[in-house]
Parts: sequence; structure tokens; C-alpha cells
Amino acid sequence: MLELINVRKCFGEKIAINDVTLTVKPGEMVGIIGRSGAGKSTLLRLINRLADPDGGQIRWEDRDITAISGRPLREWRAHSAMIFQRFNLVERLDVVTNVLVGCLHRRALLPSLIKSFSAEDRARAILELDRVGMADKALQRTETLSGGEMQRVAIARAMMQQPGLLLADEPVSALDPFNASGVMGALVAANRERGITVMINTHTIDLARAFCQRLIGMREGRIVFDGAPAALSGDLEAELFGNPVLLQAA
Repeated sequence: MLELINVRKCFGEKIAINDVTLTVKPGEMVGIIGRSGAGKSTLLRLINRLADPDGGQIRWEDRDITAISGRPLREWRAHSAMIFQRFNLVERLDVVTNVLVGCLHRRALLPSLIKSFSAEDRARAILELDRVGMADKALQRTETLSGGEMQRVAIARAMMQQPGLLLADEPVSALDPFNASGVMGALVAANRERGITVMINTHTIDLARAFCQRLIGMREGRIVFDGAPAALSGDLEAELFGNPVLLQAA
């Protein structure tokens, strides 16, 4: 179980995360929604410890994640795998090598630098590519892929980390609707077939409603909605996205 207790983060005088308290149960598929600047990306970066909170506590299975450093922190970042909006792939490398990067946290540096991966690791990488429908492109240079294909490779790479928590930061914002649905489907498969807890940031509310069991709405660094997609009313949606027309009509 993931717990955030009065978590706070500031950038100068700007409060990005304002005393957020949140519990995510094992195996949940959670969509975090809100307009740009609401604090969605900062929240995921705090959970992964790519950024440090200025106050509060983040706990995973009764372990204080805010107190760890060094090797335990590196292990936590592997366990809470991140998927980014811009893929973060090495485009000059082939697809399977990009996926194999996901196991570097548990390998010696020198063999990794010369791409000396074990047969077991390579087999696992092909399996992960197959799960996202990309095994036939394993030896293709990554720079030749479409955006949707790159994001599916990024998901396969994250799965190589054997995570218990998957954090996806605006994973479909640069994709067309067809590819966006494919990427969301791959994340749902990771959640349902493997029981991985998934948290997805998005400002595309229709996708969040369609694929997530639970929605968390953020505005100005605070949680203003937490519930099932069906419970998100038009008034609440207007509050989340700051639509002046909807607010006036309400």
C-alpha cells in the first residue's frame, strides 16, 4: 500500500503540492487528472523520489520512503518504475537494448556498458516486447518507431525493472487517439494481469474515465476529488479544469 501523509513541495514561493494525504491500495489503477500546473507530475516525481518533499511522509508497505538514500533509494526508484511523456529512450540503439536498460539497476556497470546482457535477460526483454506487441521490432533502431511504438517500448523497459508500482507521467499526451488507446491498454494489462499498482497522470479526462478504476482530481496542488469515474460531475470537472463557461453555467 502507498501512503502520502501531509506531503508538501514548494519551488521558491510557489506551492506545488499542498499538504496532500492519499492512500492507494495494492493493485489499484488510478488516474490523476487536472489542468497543467495542478501538481500532477510533481506528485509522481515525489513518489519516485526524483524530487524530495519539503514536508510530510511517503510510505510504501510501512516503509518510510522519504528517509532512504543511497542503494535503498536506487532500489526504490526501480521498484516504482517511471514512464515519461517523451519516452526517454536512446533512439540510436535498437529496441531490445532499450528494453534491457530496465535491468541495469541490478547489474555490474562494465558489462552493461558493452551491452553484455545475459541470455536470460534478453529472453525476458523479448517477452516484455511481445506483451506490448513490439517483439517483431526488437532489432529495429528505435529512432524509426512512431510515438505510440516508442511509448510501448518504454512500458516494456519499465516492466524489466519488475516494479510493484508503475508511475506514468502524461504517457499519451503526445499521441493520436488510436495510439493513446493502445498505450493505455498496455498499462491496464500490466495492472490486471500482474497486479501492479498503476498511477497515471493525464489531462485527457475521457481516457482516464475509460481506463481507470479511480480518479484523483488535483487543482493548485491540492486533491479536490477522489472517487470512481462515475462520481465526477460536470461541476467538479469544471473546477478541476478551470472551464469558465461550465463554472458560469453552474
